[in-house]
Amino acid sequence: MNQKYLNPKFINTLDNLHLKAKFIVEGFMTGLHKSPFHGYSVEFSEHRPYSQGDETKNIDWKIWSKTDKYFIKRYEEETNLLCHILLDSSKSMSFNSDILSKFEYAKTLAAAISYLIINQRDSVGLQVFDSKIRQIIHPKSTKNHLNIILSVMNNIIPNNKTEIGKILNLTAEKIKKRGLVIILSDLFDEKESVIHSLKNLRYKNHDVILFHILDEKEINLDYNEKIIFKDLENMKTIVSNPWQIKDDYKNSIKKMLNYYKKECTKLNVDYNLIKTSNSLESALHQFLNKRKRIL
Repeated sequence: MNQKYLNPKFINTLDNLHLKAKFIVEGFMTGLHKSPFHGYSVEFSEHRPYSQGDETKNIDWKIWSKTDKYFIKRYEEETNLLCHILLDSSKSMSFNSDILSKFEYAKTLAAAISYLIINQRDSVGLQVFDSKIRQIIHPKSTKNHLNIILSVMNNIIPNNKTEIGKILNLTAEKIKKRGLVIILSDLFDEKESVIHSLKNLRYKNHDVILFHILDEKEINLDYNEKIIFKDLENMKTIVSNPWQIKDDYKNSIKKMLNYYKKECTKLNVDYNLIKTSNSLESALHQFLNKRKRIL
């Protein structure tokens, strides 16, 4: 049942963003308990494995009696994470070849991550951008704060062109306290500019997860008839026979994806290519794994 709740097409049938986030997270956490990750959520939210030198008074003996393993109780100041979600709302994000646009997918994923963060008593903020920063909500960890974030995301309509490189540079300057920065974008900007701005975030010691969100047809150009392509950001059009340019196009896309993957690896940025047809499960796993590593 959890796989159904993580399926983008099913999620899109729900009309309430809070309900979408709740279904996704509850389905995902159910899956964790039924998988080899069993027990992960307990350790993740309140405990860490015992290490030599830890005070025995902090051992959770109830966990030991159930698992025969030693876990240390973690206190609020030790577990709290400061997280910033950057959501690309540029016009190109409105593209879709199926039911779900890139923006709807990104917004739903951002909502689920926000829900998960708040439930783990961490702090989350939101920044919505295109060529400019359209909305900023500073990180907090309250349930009411989650409602504010979801309300803002629910009312955003994609518009204007992408200038993600510029936005990330501004973000690196604005965020003074080290934290986790989660970026959701199709990265339709000069790739060198994007990487340079990621360097600035890493220079400021922020941990970064990059979700590169694309539609399947943007990757494979899977069209079988003459078609008019329109740039959603500058409205320019071209008429093309896709089968004539498909091989060159796919090679160009492959080079771009390999570039991002390679450069992000150098910077220790967690790069994830996400297709809008994909389950949300892998993206949520990536967030949990990153949080576990940096705490």
